[in-house]
This record gives sequence, structure tokens and C-alpha cells, in this order.
Amino acid sequence: MYNANIPDDRELPSTKKLVKSTIIAAAVASALLVTVVMPAEYGIDPTGIGKVTGLKTMGEIKMSLAEEAAREKMTAADVAKLASSAQPLSQVAKLQPVSAAEAATPVEQPSAPVAAKERSDETKVTLAPDQGTEVKVTLKKGEKVHYEWTSTGKVNFDNHADSKELNIDYHGYGKGVGQASDKGVIEAAFDGHHGWFWRNRTKETVTLTLKTTGAYTDINRMK
Repeated sequence: MYNANIPDDRELPSTKKLVKSTIIAAAVASALLVTVVMPAEYGIDPTGIGKVTGLKTMGEIKMSLAEEAAREKMTAADVAKLASSAQPLSQVAKLQPVSAAEAATPVEQPSAPVAAKERSDETKVTLAPDQGTEVKVTLKKGEKVHYEWTSTGKVNFDNHADSKELNIDYHGYGKGVGQASDKGVIEAAFDGHHGWFWRNRTKETVTLTLKTTGAYTDINRMK
């Protein structure tokens, strides 16, 4: 009877080699699972390789088709059975089949807040020597007013804002001394009154003309 030669112990792989081979095989399998199987089958791509190779798109299509097939198989009896269970009503409604007509009906979105309409005004004020006055517009935070003013004489001015509701007495935008004109844009830093203060430091009466354009709700001479 023929007996096969029993391999020598030195020819058999050591325990260390077996463990090493097992670890390598597990690492390769894990890498394939993450880079190939998960993107291709489930559309899950933690490494980003699936997106590059196109496997993620394949997986996403498969999952989408599977979800559509599951929805199509759900019958009215299935929905009634689910409704009679202890599941929340919101979950039952989510799983109910949707007709083509219902799917085509657009969902009404909440209307956005209506912004103030843009307006333009021209305001004239007369200042006696050493007299001051203030004109302000009402703006919401982020809204803008474009302005330009001219004077028949040089005046000191201060562009600023305040808000009684927010307990803000003064917020400066800019000031100047001895000018006969100025123009620019004021962007409201908060909801409140925003505008201009002038004082006539000359010995002659001056007349100021202020032109404004913006989304303010009103304009008033404060004093």
C-alpha cells in the first residue's frame, strides 16, 4: 500500500505566518468591501473612490429602484394593517402610496416677507445761525437709503441712528465739519431711525436740500 510522505515540520507554515496571512486577507476583504461592494450595492462611499469609479452612482440607482419597487408592492391592505398597529400616524402617512396626480401637484411654499417698497423724497430745511436740525428715515436691518444733500452754506453734520425698541441711543455712521454737500449710502445696522443731523455754525442763514431714495417706510424731521 502506498503511503504519502508526511511533510516535514519545517515545510508547514508557522503560526505567525498563518496569522499574518489571515490579517492580510481580512484587510484586503475590508478594503474591497469599503471601496467596491458598499458603493456598488448601497451607494455608500466613505472613501470617495466609488464616486471616481462610478460605482457609487450604480449603487444609488440600485437603492432607488429597490425603494420604488417596495412602494409599488405595498397594497391598501398593507397600509390598513400598518395603521392599526402602534406606529405613529406620521409614519403611516409617509408610507402610503402616492398617485401620479398627487405627485405632480406642487407643494405650496410659505410666502416670503414682503420688503418695503423703494421710494424717493426731497426734503428742505432752513437753519438760522447756530441752529441744528435732524432728519431720519425708518429702516429695517440690512435695508439701505441712498442720499445726497447740498447746503447754501457750510455746516457740520453727523450721520447716525437710534432705536427706542432696542435701547440704542446713538450709532454713528460718519460725520464732517464745514461742508456744503455730502452723498452716500446708509445701510441700517438694526431696525430703527437712521439719518442726518446738521448744525449751522456760520453767521448766515442756510438752506439744506436732502434727496433720499431707498426702502424706508417714512421720513421725518425730528427737531
